[in-house]
Amino acid sequence: MSKVVGLSPGTLQEDQTTLLSKRLTDWLRYASVQQGLPHSSGFFSTSRARQPGPITEVDGAVATDFFTVLSTGHHFTEDQWLNVQAFSMLRAWLLHSSPEGPGAPDTDDKSELEGSTLSVISATSTAGRLLPPRERLREVAFEYCQRLIEQSTRRALRKADSDLQKACLVEAVLVLDVLCRQDPSFLYRTLSCLKALHGRLSGDPACVRVLLPLARFFLMHGEAAAVDSEAIYQHLFTRIPAELFHSPLLAFEFIQFCRDNLHLFGGNLSILTSSFPNLFKFLAWNSPALTSEFVVLLPALVDASTAVEMLHALLDLPCLTAALDLQLRSWPALAERPLWDTSLRTPSCLEAFRDPQFQGLFQHLLRPKASGTTERLAPLHQLLQPMASCARVAQCAEAVPTLLHVFFSAATQVTSGSLTNKLALLLLERSDSLYRVPQYEARVHRVLGSQFLALCKLKPSLVVELARDLLEFLGSVSGVHSRASMVTSVVWAVGEYLSVTYDRRCTVEQVNKLFEALEALLFEVTQSRPSAALPKCPSQVVTVLMTTLTKLASRSQDLIPRVSLLLSKMRTLAQGPAASSPHGEEGTKAIHTRATELLNLLKMPSVAQFVFTPSVEVCSPRYHRDVNTALPLALRTVSQLVEKEASFLPG
Repeated sequence: MSKVVGLSPGTLQEDQTTLLSKRLTDWLRYASVQQGLPHSSGFFSTSRARQPGPITEVDGAVATDFFTVLSTGHHFTEDQWLNVQAFSMLRAWLLHSSPEGPGAPDTDDKSELEGSTLSVISATSTAGRLLPPRERLREVAFEYCQRLIEQSTRRALRKADSDLQKACLVEAVLVLDVLCRQDPSFLYRTLSCLKALHGRLSGDPACVRVLLPLARFFLMHGEAAAVDSEAIYQHLFTRIPAELFHSPLLAFEFIQFCRDNLHLFGGNLSILTSSFPNLFKFLAWNSPALTSEFVVLLPALVDASTAVEMLHALLDLPCLTAALDLQLRSWPALAERPLWDTSLRTPSCLEAFRDPQFQGLFQHLLRPKASGTTERLAPLHQLLQPMASCARVAQCAEAVPTLLHVFFSAATQVTSGSLTNKLALLLLERSDSLYRVPQYEARVHRVLGSQFLALCKLKPSLVVELARDLLEFLGSVSGVHSRASMVTSVVWAVGEYLSVTYDRRCTVEQVNKLFEALEALLFEVTQSRPSAALPKCPSQVVTVLMTTLTKLASRSQDLIPRVSLLLSKMRTLAQGPAASSPHGEEGTKAIHTRATELLNLLKMPSVAQFVFTPSVEVCSPRYHRDVNTALPLALRTVSQLVEKEASFLPG
């Protein structure tokens, strides 16, 4: 029946719905309070067999109230099994039986005052039978949930019953939430009960999963009941992730709770956004299972005030995983031992974790809330390097590139001019300050490079404003080989956006300084030979450097002779036998082809400027669609002129 209601809500007619509501009411409220008869043992069973006794509570006491799913016994009657099954589908049925769909008030609800009066009257079974079937079912459902909450206070004799108590509490709170949404008169009768329940459970780590539906209830109804729920949220987002991040089931339910209830936070969204360091602990420890959940949740956490700090946290996520591992190992014996790599021996890391010299850095990494400050964690990267091979750290590292794309997609929606500058600077700074997990740096550099270009496209004046920082970045020659993707993107951005076309503040001095830095960089990467300590530089870096130098020369024509000479040398170098060693045959061919193309363009400076620094009109889509004025036509014309000029030169 539950599947029918879920898959095809319109299947049941009104009279069938009314009949089933009556049946559910009877099954929930009037199940037998005596245990069932044992199964017959065969021919030798006698009528003098032991008679069934009353049902009992989970603590062994004889039950004094009606039967529920938490009632215990050796054998159960058919109506008791129906009671259990009725409770299992109660919430789905309540949502289905509302004429306007899930969460909507019933059409037969009275005003708030009348509903409250009716609810008080229906507390007695005699008056309650006068209510319509739908309202009567709600009243019985309310009584059933209240009884479950009362039964949960008893100390269970068996662990299975203790686990069942927690599961029933979760379902009871969810049912009460549905009742209060459909009939506000239940709200005032429920609040005091759930406040007391929260007070009882908030200090019990074993019952932490019940706090999630409780928090949702107060999110949904706290404002209507004039309840200040901030303390509940603070406890939920501060202590629980910090202490129980290693519970996989809780981690999934917690993040799912945040994702599904974003629309309910409203004015309390700042509590969620400021708690991202704690939420990232769930992600760092359980990244394979939670990555898809965070892809949905992360955009809601991105805020202009915390974007820089969050980007640092994302880049340090594998380092956080290693720190959490050490934190767990340093704690006293846990009731439920989490899974970790037992083959990993990290005595030096544990000593560093306890060393007062590094306590400040570890505390910053493990902070529960956004602090508004950032710390250079490079010392921790070195200390935790022995843990970089840990499987959990490697899994976390694989999730970071995907999350970085999601972060930047959301950040560009809230970014301002100054924030864009800060994010771009952060990309430059962090490109050589990452936790050295195998293959992690290369993957992250690809993302950082593409996002740097996206920021420049969003704010083209970025290159002029950060010219000094770009000079410093390009001067770090030792990092070119390990940061090829990032270097390529930065060099291309300089060639594309260092122009008065994008920023009137662009000066000849800036162009010349960046030109000299790029020229020196090109010389270094082409003259150095690959070795074990210095791997070969990708040919793409070389071709982009040549192209950018040519672009800058086309804007400052005094530089054209220097670039022409440099390109001639590069073409000659690419033709030599030694050139195939650092870049390979394919890379060498690409360098030779690019140098030849750029030299041909520089022979006609005005055309080079037209090609490399087109006006706004030239960049418009129409210019590229129009056959008579398209850029390929212009390039073909230039090629023909250059070839014709070359044919007249003496052999």
